[in-house]
Amino acid sequence: MRTNRTTRALSALTLTAALALTAAACGNDDTSTATSSEVSTTEHNDADVEFASNMLQHHAQALAMVDLTIDRPLDPEVQQLAEQIRDAQAPEIETFTDWLTDWDEEVPETVRDHSNAGHDMDDMGDSMNDENMPGMMTSDDMGALEDASDAEFQTMWLEMMVEHHEGAVAMAKAEQGDGQYKDAVDLAGNIVTSQTAEIETMKGLLS
Repeated sequence: MRTNRTTRALSALTLTAALALTAAACGNDDTSTATSSEVSTTEHNDADVEFASNMLQHHAQALAMVDLTIDRPLDPEVQQLAEQIRDAQAPEIETFTDWLTDWDEEVPETVRDHSNAGHDMDDMGDSMNDENMPGMMTSDDMGALEDASDAEFQTMWLEMMVEHHEGAVAMAKAEQGDGQYKDAVDLAGNIVTSQTAEIETMKGLLS
């Protein structure tokens, strides 16, 4: 399993937010990542666009992983978790798509677009392997999961989903520190909370 790549350190994000809030008083130790003076209910910035674009693709891959659980013999707890992930992330993909459309930004192609077009995991292309998205599986990773035996599948799926969730949490924390659009910052907070809880659940299932 690959080592997860985290693109931003939380300490740097909190320091940046604190300095932005207290430009006239550099010695303030405030470590808040987002405040009412920094976010907007109407305006967005480049960090919001990056968050929506990348997380849309990230969520789509998570749902592709959930799709691979269909007809697999899973423990009931794992099956419930898979459905929980689908129920949470499918609506969020629609939200990201709506934001990007409203902002006149490109809606990126995702692994699910390939899957729905009848392509297998080997046809995903390099666009699905963006190094700037921590926790993303490569096409080889996804192919290995798809081809895993029933005996191997559940453990492999849980290990990969833990790594995938950890990447999503890192991306969401970056949005909390850098984002401007309040709804996006709030959703990032929800992702941090929910996916951190799911990581703990999955680690428990693996132990």
